[in-house]
Amino acid sequence: MPAVFVHGNPETAAVWDLLLAELKAAGAAPADLICLSPPGFGAPLPPGFGATVGEYRDWLIGELARFAEPVDLVGHDWGGGHVLNAVMNRPDLVRSWASDTIAAFEPDYVWHELAQRWQTPGIGEADVAARFGAPVEQRIATLIERGMGEAAAERVAQGQNEAMGRAVIALYTSAMPPVMAELGRDLENAARRPGLVFLATEDHAAGTTEQRCRAARRAGARVEVLDGLGHWWMTHDPARGAEALTRFWASLDHG
Repeated sequence: MPAVFVHGNPETAAVWDLLLAELKAAGAAPADLICLSPPGFGAPLPPGFGATVGEYRDWLIGELARFAEPVDLVGHDWGGGHVLNAVMNRPDLVRSWASDTIAAFEPDYVWHELAQRWQTPGIGEADVAARFGAPVEQRIATLIERGMGEAAAERVAQGQNEAMGRAVIALYTSAMPPVMAELGRDLENAARRPGLVFLATEDHAAGTTEQRCRAARRAGARVEVLDGLGHWWMTHDPARGAEALTRFWASLDHG
């Protein structure tokens, strides 16, 4: 049974490195741990790919359909949004899902300040040009300042480029209200497969605790509170995340 990991913005699959190492060391993880990189985020942007919410959903569904059996699907940040969008539409492709991004599908969710900047014409383009066109040392420093662990930031920054900047603008502008709330009308469909929502208490970009818990209830998911951890929880305490995932997966095997 493969476990498939999908990261978000402004990231590459390197954000998972420490967590995957913990899962392997624990010896309780699935035999296959596979990272899928969304186009533009550590993978090339294919010609004609518009990098919209719907296109990333379809991309992920297409990738999951390649597996011979349903997978355990794990998503972080926008990767978590792609996970929910895929599961809402094709629950048959997964055995289970886990995500730290779910409140964005609630009607009262408000995008964080940086997302709103990226959704503003002119301002967003200027921001990503400066952000992803900066020297790698500056990109590393920016990621660390925003809360990413140093080891992960050094690897992630290497993959940040102009294509990622274009993908950021396209993705965030395609998700302006009321798009996500409209997609969230189908959130109950995610309850057709066992789900786990990571609630990092110091993640201030993921919505309020009430929004996250409310959305988790709608999706039929259990909530794993990561007290004291922030947005990049897997880069700071990967052992806690690995323990939560292995406990969740074990419950599916024995439940």
